Amino acid sequence: MAAIPKDPVMLMSFFNTQLRDNYSSFDDLCSAYDLDAEEMKEKLSAIDYHYDADRNQFV
Repeated sequence: MAAIPKDPVMLMSFFNTQLRDNYSSFDDLCSAYDLDAEEMKEKLSAIDYHYDADRNQFV
């Protein structure tokens, strides 16, 4: 499995692309990459992005 970006802005872009193209939920994406969903959400909240389940993206 490819490494995920460390930079929060690149991470947000990576997640949104994956959510748009490959995953129906953030939990599915985190499960596929063996990531801690809460830890990832905290990293993105630091740059004021939050997961919107209805839109299935970070906004």
